[in-house]
Amino acid sequence: MIAAGPAHGSGNRAGAGSPSGEAVSAALLGWYDRHARVLPWRVGPADRAADIRPDPYRVWLSEIMLQQTTVAAAIPYFLRFTARWPDIAALAAAADAEVMAEWAGLGYYARARNMLACARILAASGGFPDREEALRALPGIGPYTAAAIAAIAFDRPAVVVDGNVERVVARLFALTDPLPGAKAGLRARAAALTPRARPGDHAQAMMDLGATICTPRRPACGACPVAGLCAARAQGIAETLPARAPRARRPERRGIAYVARRGDGAVLFERRPARGLLGGMLGLPGTDWTEAPPRPAPPLAADWRPAGSVRHVFTHFALTLSVEVAAVTDGPGLFLRPDPAALPSVMRKALRLGLAALTG
Repeated sequence: MIAAGPAHGSGNRAGAGSPSGEAVSAALLGWYDRHARVLPWRVGPADRAADIRPDPYRVWLSEIMLQQTTVAAAIPYFLRFTARWPDIAALAAAADAEVMAEWAGLGYYARARNMLACARILAASGGFPDREEALRALPGIGPYTAAAIAAIAFDRPAVVVDGNVERVVARLFALTDPLPGAKAGLRARAAALTPRARPGDHAQAMMDLGATICTPRRPACGACPVAGLCAARAQGIAETLPARAPRARRPERRGIAYVARRGDGAVLFERRPARGLLGGMLGLPGTDWTEAPPRPAPPLAADWRPAGSVRHVFTHFALTLSVEVAAVTDGPGLFLRPDPAALPSVMRKALRLGLAALTG
């Protein structure tokens, strides 16, 4: 085990009182053995001790779903996916539209497209590689996800750093440099804490600690297994860390969504282009989403009227969609019985508003 030394890349060092990596890891693993969260993709400490190994497919699928998504939100999707597609071969053989429909509502739809591409490569090549470098070469697998799969599924001593881990490390060493600039220094500290024995359990222990004890607000320091080693707690600044640089204002975009409903209840939809935001998803016809969207002709001739607007916040911009509605007898295009569960969240909001206006 490497003792924790000064973190290169950070202008703020914890000093002589820094906890040793060996002491932190030992305390964390002892706590994890007693308090590990029970998650549907996880092989817990008792099963690991009995030499039951994690399924790389389930580890990979959970990590893809957990990108920008909470555990609570991901669990029902994970259970549905694994019931329908229990292994990599089954997912690789699935139709794109079926997978995208099952993913609807989880957001960040490029994840689903990359997930399918990755599944097909892995099924054709015979399974998952067990090294970070090879994992990172696959679609949709970045540095964090590759490290998580390598550590959790294959017990490789990879350094797994997500937001929870950054918070734990910043507090343990009282590192006050703000994010995102402090990321390199936090990663260096996390690397010094990562043991060669049980690195997968260590990674999951760090995540669990950040999710349940070392929370962003009101951390439960009295229940923390490493409280006596925490420099930020000793200084009384734990809740202020990690510091963050001021965020830039999120740009605003606008657009129009059209809800056309026939007498039989079918609604006009379109399949969005494969590339781009919400690529490959079913959606309502409408305009581009820009700061000042043009107003083209509606998708078909009808007595259109405004129904109000909906707002949706994406990662890089906020969107206000004006919704226009019309009752139609027929027309060209893809008319389907509306299934809100198969739609991305922003389209679901617009459809709900439009249908309410048409029935009100």
